[in-house]
Amino acid sequence: MMTLRQVEVIRAVMVTGTIGGAAKLLNVSAPGISRLVKYTERSLGIRFFQRQNGRYFPTLEAENIFEQINGVYKKVDDLSEIISKIGRGGLSELRIGSVPSISQVMVPRAIERVRRRYPDLGIDINILKLEEAIDYLMLGRGECVAMSYRLEHSGLDFMPLASGELYCIVPPGHELAGRKQVSAAEITRYPLIGIDPNDPYGRIMAEIFARHRLEYNITIRARFGTTVCALVKAGLGIAIIDQFTVAHGGYPGIELIKITEPTRFDTYIAVKRGAPLSLHVEYFIESLRAEMRAVEPSRGKGRAAPPRARKR
Repeated sequence: MMTLRQVEVIRAVMVTGTIGGAAKLLNVSAPGISRLVKYTERSLGIRFFQRQNGRYFPTLEAENIFEQINGVYKKVDDLSEIISKIGRGGLSELRIGSVPSISQVMVPRAIERVRRRYPDLGIDINILKLEEAIDYLMLGRGECVAMSYRLEHSGLDFMPLASGELYCIVPPGHELAGRKQVSAAEITRYPLIGIDPNDPYGRIMAEIFARHRLEYNITIRARFGTTVCALVKAGLGIAIIDQFTVAHGGYPGIELIKITEPTRFDTYIAVKRGAPLSLHVEYFIESLRAEMRAVEPSRGKGRAAPPRARKR
């Protein structure tokens, strides 16, 4: 029986025709190559080479063996290539979902990290409503979903991502523009866009308004943050938005103002209970968590500065 090392050495001598050439090819010493060739021939009782003028020529008896050696070596090469492709993500696909608020800025930043580590990885991103996440995971359409709310479901597990806060957004030139803080009472004096009490973020503000017995006028309902931002930018009202939608200047042309009342919320990664996670999705989760925690509010008494929004 030949070891893989013996196969490698015998093939190197066969390819180069000399002990010195085989040593250079394998980056080892020539005496070591010579000893291993002699040991292999002696232990197997087969003469692999004829020596003529310092060169090594395969014997007739060894021709069939060399054919098999080349086959083994090709399989080793194929294995190495497959391992390399796997390391670059070439034979896999990352399938993830996200609610719109996290998909706008945070998911692309996390995916950029994933792409650097796995340049050949196939990536499929689905933007989902909260109620769509259950089927997406339970039916195996994807491995994880970035969520703005924790659902109660026996088939799902939830892992924490990061905490965030809500901000009031106004168009440039608005009466509130330039303010550092605004209270819930002040917010209700203006036409509001997109506050839905059934939405996780909308519920936070609705509870604040109810607690302070504040009436508010919703002039336009719009569920997704990007639409809300566009309506505010167009001067159609003011709105409440989560910080992750507008982080890193994600939507220019609006101004962000802190809300006086506490508006903290938590976000999660949902996965199917008991389902193993691929290395790629584990790295995506790690990257997404890092990106979101980099902009989350301070857990101390102080509060983080509003996510930077560019003005035009």
